Amino acid sequence: MQGRDLPDQLAAFLARRQSGLVEFRRDLHMHPELAFAETRTTQRVEERLRAAGLAPKRLPEGTGLVCDIGDGGPTVALRGDIDALPLTDEKDVPYRSTVPGAAHACGHDVHTTALLGAGLFLSQQARAGALPGRVRLLFQPAEELPGGARAVVDVGGLDGVDRVFALHCDPRLLCGQVGLRVGPITAACDQLAVRLSGPGGHTARPHLTSDLVYALGKVVTELPAALSRRVDPRAGFSLVWGRVSAGSAPNVIPDDAVAEGTVRCLDDDAWHSAPDIVKELVETVVGGYGATAEVDYRRGVPPTVNEAESVRMLRDAVGLALGPEALAPTPQSLGGEDFAWYLEHVPGALARLGTHPPDAVGPMLDLHRGTFDVDERAIGHGVRVLVSAALTALWEGARGPAAEDALGDGALM
Repeated sequence: MQGRDLPDQLAAFLARRQSGLVEFRRDLHMHPELAFAETRTTQRVEERLRAAGLAPKRLPEGTGLVCDIGDGGPTVALRGDIDALPLTDEKDVPYRSTVPGAAHACGHDVHTTALLGAGLFLSQQARAGALPGRVRLLFQPAEELPGGARAVVDVGGLDGVDRVFALHCDPRLLCGQVGLRVGPITAACDQLAVRLSGPGGHTARPHLTSDLVYALGKVVTELPAALSRRVDPRAGFSLVWGRVSAGSAPNVIPDDAVAEGTVRCLDDDAWHSAPDIVKELVETVVGGYGATAEVDYRRGVPPTVNEAESVRMLRDAVGLALGPEALAPTPQSLGGEDFAWYLEHVPGALARLGTHPPDAVGPMLDLHRGTFDVDERAIGHGVRVLVSAALTALWEGARGPAAEDALGDGALM
């Protein structure tokens, strides 16, 4: 298949499938499932793939699927996450969540549906002998936990994969736009708990105690400042406290205290060194107050660092699928995304899929809120971009680095 034929073939495919894909997305939206409990979602996707003649395999936990299309040649993976958030759906729409306390408030139903649509199109191409390699579909559970990406990697989901791509809904971008960025696009996100203990006592005699409230105040204020002098400022290192607790009476110095927060950064090296630096600084801060410090540093996800060549392929793919006007810059985010675990193993890139209706009136429907919704035309855009990204990478992989551009002069940006 020549690259210049792809937009017409995708247009014809979506003319037949768009309404069915919207219906599928709405069904998922009405029946959200939380991390590692996505049984119905997995079954619904599996049924569609098997009906297309494909052979998806469930992950050992019972949720999530890996499905190969084609064989031989280079291999490109496409990821779609399938889990929902523990939020109440607050929208007044016919497809509102029917599950109390669960909602697709991050667009994973769109990611899943777009990946399904891409898989159905690519399976047609494979049957027609027009797939120059293999595409692996990763319907990943538990992105929000996180943990699903590591589960995929642990069972060999990236074995033999040369490159991996994914999309994530972005309500800051208009529907029809795709945001791209080389380098860090999302941050590492870890959880930190600092627990102080020591002899308490009366506030009239602080010298006979370990004044844990004062010591905790030092930790809360001095630790973020000290980190800014121990880590390269270009790493985007951020420690923000979310809970501070100590004592129960105004005239009693407690014998325990705790501060909890998140540590985020955009640099992979800084992320790997963060636990040791944090623990060292906590000991330094509380050392003069006679308190004992226990640091519980819980790893979350690494920063998602887009590889330059993969972003270039995505840029070419977006230009081919949607036109150069669809390309948009996107800022770094300090939010976490477990797609980062894939990029620890193979090159790849995450793109942002615009979901904001161009004619919308009122505030942006932001992610992780019960009011979140999308312009459903984004589903078709997602299908186009995923297909084009996979084929762009496969065409180039099949040609080799010295081969002539199969799309023709000027077809790629």
